[in-house]
Formats: sequence, C-alpha cells, structure tokens
Amino acid sequence: MSAKSIAVAGATGLVGGQMLKVLEDRDFPIKSLKLLASERSKGRTLTFKGESIPVEVLTEDAFDGVDIALFSAGGGTSKRFAPAAAERGCVVVDNSSAWRMDPEVPLVVPEVNPHAVKQHKGIIANPNCSTIQMVVVLKPLHDAAAIKRVVVSTYQAVSGAGIKAVDELMEQSRAVLDGQSIRKEVFPHQIAFNCLPQIPQSNAFVDNGYSTEEMKMVNETKKIMGDDAIRVTSTTVRVPVHTGHSESVNVETERKLSAHEAREILGKAPGVTVQDDLANEVYPLATEAHGKYDTFVGRIREDISHPSALDMWIVSDNLLKGAAWNTVQIAELL
Repeated sequence: MSAKSIAVAGATGLVGGQMLKVLEDRDFPIKSLKLLASERSKGRTLTFKGESIPVEVLTEDAFDGVDIALFSAGGGTSKRFAPAAAERGCVVVDNSSAWRMDPEVPLVVPEVNPHAVKQHKGIIANPNCSTIQMVVVLKPLHDAAAIKRVVVSTYQAVSGAGIKAVDELMEQSRAVLDGQSIRKEVFPHQIAFNCLPQIPQSNAFVDNGYSTEEMKMVNETKKIMGDDAIRVTSTTVRVPVHTGHSESVNVETERKLSAHEAREILGKAPGVTVQDDLANEVYPLATEAHGKYDTFVGRIREDISHPSALDMWIVSDNLLKGAAWNTVQIAELL
C-alpha cells in the first residue's frame, strides 16, 4: 500500500481512540495524520506512534489534501462534513448511521461484501456494530445453505453508547453496592445490575413497535448480504457490560445444516473464530473478546423446534470489529 494522508474525525471519542490504536497496530501506511474533533477538544494532544499530535477543530477545510477520512463523530456531524470532505477528493469511511441506507452509499463489511467498496462516490458507510458481527458469521452459512430467516436478540455493552455511558455504569454500580441513590443522565432507567430493552437511549421506538436499533439490524443485514429475501427480526438490549456485544441468533436455512457442518464452515471463515467445546465449558465471552479483532461464535446447535435451523452465540468487541477495526479494514481495501 502506498502512504496516504489520513484524517480521523471524532478522534477524542471512544471509537476515535480505537481507530488510532488500530492504525498503529496495523502499521497503516500514513504520510500525514490529522486528528479532528469539536471545539471542546481544541488544545488537546493525542499520542500516535510515540508522537504528540494536536487535535484540530473539525471544519470543511480540514480535509484539503486528505486521502481518506475515518469518521466517528455522530450522524449530524457526518451529514454536515462528509459531503464537504468528499467534494475535496477525500474518501470518507463513516461510522455513524447517517449514510448506511443511502442507496448511493456502499455499506461494507470486508469479510462479506468487499466488492461494494468499488461503488463508492466519496462516502462509504460502516454498519451498525451488532449487524457487523452477525453478518460475518451469517455470510458463509448463507453461501452454503441459503439463509431464509434470522431471529436475533442482542446483549449490547454500554461502551456502544459512548464514554458517558461507561462512566454512568461505573458510577451507578458503585452507588448500588454502597447503598446510595443513583443518578441517571445517559440511560432512561438504571443500567447497573439491569437490562434495558431500549437502544438508543432516547427517541428509540418507531410505529411498528421496534426500536431504531432493531430496524438497523433488519435493513442493514439485507443490504450487506445483498439479499432482500432474507427475513430478519431483532430484539436489542443494553446490558451492564463494559465492552463486547453478545448475540443469540437463530438461523433458518433452505438446505439443512448440521451443527457439525456449520462448525466446519465457520472454522474456515475469514474473521471468525469458533469457540465451541461444551465439555470444557468453552464458548464466546465478552470478557475474552475484548481487545480482539475477530468475531467469536459458539453454542452452535440444531434447533430442536425446527427441521432446518441452527442456534448460536456470537460475541465481538463492539469498539473494534463493531467500529474501529471494520473502518480501518475498509481503508485498507481502499
């Protein structure tokens, strides 16, 4: 790869910080690096490869001379600044939901639809974190046996809601253990020692009773897999876990797959690690997935209620494969 001029928009956030770490870990060929954030971060510096780099204020002109911009600054910011960056010849890889369902914008998971990168017109969308880890596992099964229907329930870590959400979980946990009253600022209900079937934290639900997060999983899965015939239903839940999303997934296929065959297929799939040894209590765990690039799958079993369906448990680091790593993978494809 030839060296590129890179910008990271939202560099001071949780995902922005992980993007910098992945770029460094991957030794991405960088000619120059711009770190961009809101006015609040003006004057801060961040360290990259031992060098202190000042954080600049995000403006339209910040993308002059930039080849690739990695965005993790929220949907409104992306709507405003991504087109300006693209107009200046920069390719934007955006981590927000702003562009995912735009028919002109490819929605890319490199293990699933790398060819879609070539269709970009200046902006490429990074999918929802929960969708990413699911489709990495679904794609090889779909290729082998044609998936007809997916039923997924998620157990999503608070880090998916940002730094303030992580702080709220920690503060509430301490308060509950100390017998103190809790403060709620990020989530509508107590998150410590609790599960909230509402994502995002506000304005979550649409007219059909699903949440916007659930509908993202439905619509994004079809777009990424390139198959509108796949039926998807989803229930998304926030749980008191720091990092690492977990999913219970039921997959109905046109051709019956045995659990053994599914393990064989997934054992050869890019970006997937099978952890499925019940005799030794080996299965994917959020604590074990933390800091790792792969998506982990286990508890693979044949659905006893259906002649051609499988149940499985899928876990991934939502800040890495669910965000920063997938974004950098797209940059590597570029």
